[in-house]
Amino acid sequence: MSTLRFKAVEEAFKKKALVVCAPSKYTTDYYGKYVFTQSTMAKYLSKEVMKVLKSNIENGATLSLNIADEVAKGMKMWAMELGATHYTHWFQPLTDGTAEKHDSFVDYENGPGERIIENFSGKLLAQQEPDASSFPNGGIRSTFEARGYTAWDPSSPAFVVDDTLCIPTIFIAFTGESLDYKAPLLKALNAIDKAATAVCQLFDPKVKKVISYLGWEQEYFLIDEGLYATRPDLLLTGRTLMGHESAKNQQLEDHYFGAVPTRVAAYMKDIEYEGYKYGIPLKTRHNEVAPNQFELAPIYGECNLSVDQNLLMMSIMKKVARRHGFRLLLHEKPFAGVNGSGKHNNWSLGTDTGVGLLTPGKTPEENLQFVTFLVNTLMAVYKNNALLKASIMTAQNAHRLGANEAPPAIVSAFLGTQLTNILDKLENSNSEEAIIVSDKKKLSLGIAHLPEVFLDNTDRNRTSPFAFTGNRFEFRGVGSSANCSAAMAALNTVVAAQLNEFKAEVDAKTASGCTKEKAIFDVLKSYIKISKPIRFDGNGYSEEWKIEAAKRGLDCETSVPNIIEAYTSKQSTELFKKTGVMSEIELHARNEVKWETYTKKIQIEARILGDLAINHIIPVANRYQGLLLDNVTKINQVFPTEKAKKLTADDMEMIEKIAEYISIIKTKTNAMVEARKKANAIEQEKDKACAYHDKVLPYFDDIRNAVDNLELIIDDEMWPLPKYRELLFIR
Repeated sequence: MSTLRFKAVEEAFKKKALVVCAPSKYTTDYYGKYVFTQSTMAKYLSKEVMKVLKSNIENGATLSLNIADEVAKGMKMWAMELGATHYTHWFQPLTDGTAEKHDSFVDYENGPGERIIENFSGKLLAQQEPDASSFPNGGIRSTFEARGYTAWDPSSPAFVVDDTLCIPTIFIAFTGESLDYKAPLLKALNAIDKAATAVCQLFDPKVKKVISYLGWEQEYFLIDEGLYATRPDLLLTGRTLMGHESAKNQQLEDHYFGAVPTRVAAYMKDIEYEGYKYGIPLKTRHNEVAPNQFELAPIYGECNLSVDQNLLMMSIMKKVARRHGFRLLLHEKPFAGVNGSGKHNNWSLGTDTGVGLLTPGKTPEENLQFVTFLVNTLMAVYKNNALLKASIMTAQNAHRLGANEAPPAIVSAFLGTQLTNILDKLENSNSEEAIIVSDKKKLSLGIAHLPEVFLDNTDRNRTSPFAFTGNRFEFRGVGSSANCSAAMAALNTVVAAQLNEFKAEVDAKTASGCTKEKAIFDVLKSYIKISKPIRFDGNGYSEEWKIEAAKRGLDCETSVPNIIEAYTSKQSTELFKKTGVMSEIELHARNEVKWETYTKKIQIEARILGDLAINHIIPVANRYQGLLLDNVTKINQVFPTEKAKKLTADDMEMIEKIAEYISIIKTKTNAMVEARKKANAIEQEKDKACAYHDKVLPYFDDIRNAVDNLELIIDDEMWPLPKYRELLFIR
């Protein structure tokens, strides 16, 4: 074992669990302490200001500068009591994380002079001006056009991290286009609210608002910090670009839901403690399938707030990992041969009257509303399956989709036996027919009547990208490192557009003399038939499904750059425009960013792979080959020719294999470098991304296979990089 590798492994063995002590044994004593929640606001703001602010949060009412000043004053007082000395607009640019520019509360009292005060006005709360040209913008801003704005999002509460007041904001260009993930999400949530409310009022006129909910399940890997530091590929890309599978990985399935390792349990307690301080309602923690893989999940919440909490939680997880001697890996596929990490997005809709629109009801009328939203969701997913796939597709997630427990890169929906049977019967029914359910109870369909539907009445399908799980849909394809906003903005937008179409069709039928109930029933019947190709309850991993999906007209594209293009199709452009979520300019700009990001990710990986192969692996292979050659030479000097030939046969075979693998590595690496140079010369981002996908990426597997074969041959003491058996099992 190389000296550096030996020291790293030795240090990993010495690590002890860090004992974490919360200030109180009762979570409720410190839950939400660092969040400016409505209950906290009430202590610092007047009743009049609270009333206006609540109206803004619930209905989007405009805040006057006077109200903003009062909110800023109370917010500053609260934050300073918690030790804050700075403030920042916390926003979500089109990168992998969040961004922030910290400003001190310090200001001059009467212009430049000696006397200072702590100042934070409504104007500073409402708006800041970061550099818009330095973030990915897809051509919306030139390098010499730097002005951009962050604007306060009152619907997501401010919070204090260390000494800084963090204010969730949107990020827009000087010209008005969104340059972030939050602004389109907020517009999508507004669109789904309006569309779903209009449909709900067909059933209950008292409904005034519909809320989109999200519950995320965050999978992640932990690795010892010392081992991480000796793997340049992990350090710079978040995944291992080489490394032979461990003799034992996840094949015994003994890690899944197993006893949590002591050090990891301490880490989990610590991130829960930190998360609770920020009002993140963490509920579940457990070992995942792969070694060193774990999961945490909160109780579901309002979509926008839930997205912000996930981004904050990922930041907390990274920070806390360091103090426990770990590094957090959120890459979707950090290790080959074992499960990758996702972030299942559990999505649902609910009304201000307390009704879950994807929750089966107890009466036929409630179930008709349930089926209305179920079928419209299926229609939306069917018509926009390519767009939904584009919303989750990245260079990282492409390694995960279709592998082990991840869903395939073909979007389909799983309903289960009972719901499938109900929809099939509705499709072929008329108002005079009846449906018989499992308890033999006969219910007259009679337009507005449906059989009682039971929660959790069917098995789950782990291969389904979009599965109904009792009272919600689980969008399983979202990647571990992703900002949930991208998937949630796309999903809420397509469902909003579909609900608008449904309402228009029902209104048209009722205007022509049809009863409301019959109009709803007739439109649903047609939708059930049209959307049938999206419903699939079988094995999404099978080759047969790929063939069948293509026959059904579902999007089966596997090239990431081509998948991304679905955002700017004529259908998608019209959909985003009609719902007011994104303009054509914004859509094209985002695609430019996505293609550029894809290119850079593969480019960085190619450079690191080439460097490791040529500067780390080949020198060691040559050195070991030289030792074998020395041994063969000495044996030939000592023993007779025939005897020596027999004694050196195995060594000669290894010498030849090493030479063969070295040749493959050199040849393929040189070819990869040349392919990269040609790709870099391409100006159009889409064409460049395609060149990296088609011409550069294919060399990765060839180079890796040769390196991994050398790992099995070369003396363990000489191998320069920690192996999977050392990386994947926490000591």
